[in-house]
Amino acid sequence: MKSPQTAFQVRIIGGMHRGRRLQFADMPGLRPTGDRIRETLFNWLQPYIEGARCLDLFAGSGALGLEAASRGASEVVMLDTAMAVVRQLAENKRLLGLDQVSVVRADALQWLEQDATPFDIVFLDPPFVGNLLEPLCQRLSMGWLADGAHIYLEDTASRDMPTLPEGWELRKRKSAGQVHYGLAYAPLPG
Repeated sequence: MKSPQTAFQVRIIGGMHRGRRLQFADMPGLRPTGDRIRETLFNWLQPYIEGARCLDLFAGSGALGLEAASRGASEVVMLDTAMAVVRQLAENKRLLGLDQVSVVRADALQWLEQDATPFDIVFLDPPFVGNLLEPLCQRLSMGWLADGAHIYLEDTASRDMPTLPEGWELRKRKSAGQVHYGLAYAPLPG
């Protein structure tokens, strides 16, 4: 059980804001990616994060997008649908002085219907109830990924990893508690 001082807080684990604790919105179903999983993920991404354009489609607590910005990503776009979440993300961006972070209130699937601009790293950690990973991956493969992009996938351990678009390769995969997660690599066709 979380103590009152750490309830609804997330800690940046690396980069220029290492050790900073930030508040996140108290919303049903919001579950920040844990420190151990984030440490593993960012160890995987370490050779690619500096200067990367990152997209966090279900930002929630901001744990992944803010961590990427702290570690040197040149741009981070963070989406969420809940106004309370978006307000808290914007406040955390302000507190950390992260000008390279944009916070957008939008539905991920609808947002991906606009004209695509390619990203180097995409974080996909949607609510478990929606089974959204496969349709999101399909949409991302329609111009949203730079050549050699990396896509982080997280889902409930009770469900198999999604079928990935043609050409994508699941290069890393692990489990922790009730979740499994992996890192896919997506070269451009041709």
